[in-house]
Amino acid sequence: MKKLFFLLVVAFALLQFFQIDKTNPPVDKNMDFLTIKKTPEDIAQLIKTSCYDCHSNESVYPWYTNIQPFGWLVKDHIEEGRKELNFSTFATYEPLRQAKKLKKSAHEIEEGKMPLESYLLIHQDAKLTPEQKQKLQAYFISIKEVTAMMNNLTDEQLKIKEE
Repeated sequence: MKKLFFLLVVAFALLQFFQIDKTNPPVDKNMDFLTIKKTPEDIAQLIKTSCYDCHSNESVYPWYTNIQPFGWLVKDHIEEGRKELNFSTFATYEPLRQAKKLKKSAHEIEEGKMPLESYLLIHQDAKLTPEQKQKLQAYFISIKEVTAMMNNLTDEQLKIKEE
C-alpha cells in the first residue's frame, strides 16, 4: 500500500512538469461579437461573465490550471468551447452560421446547458438568474432575427442539426 501511494505521489509530481500553454490567440475587437453587434453594456457584461472564458480568445485561466491534470481538462474545455462558438472571431462567420449560433445559444441557455454546471461550481458569478437568462435569450434571438432578415435567410435554413 505504501508503494502504491509513493508511486501515485511521484506520478502526480511528474505531471506538474507538463504545464498547459495559457497564451490566448490575439484579439481583434473589430471581429468580436460585442463590437460588431453593438451589444448594450448590460448584456455585454452578462456575456463576458458567463460565456467569454470558454467562448472567446479572452480566457482567464484560474489558479488551479497550474495543477495537472486539472489544467489539461480546463484547456480542453476552452478549446472545445472556442471550436463550437468563438465570440472573438464572430465577424468571420458567414451570416447563416452567425444566425444558427445565436439560435443555438439562446436554446442552450433556455435548456440550462450553458453555462456548464461544472463551470458554475467554481465561477458562481457566471450563474445566470432567470431574468438574466431571459434577457440573454431575447437578445440572441433578436440579433439572430436581424441577421436572418438582412441576409434573406429562411426558417428552413436556420434549422439546427443535432451534432
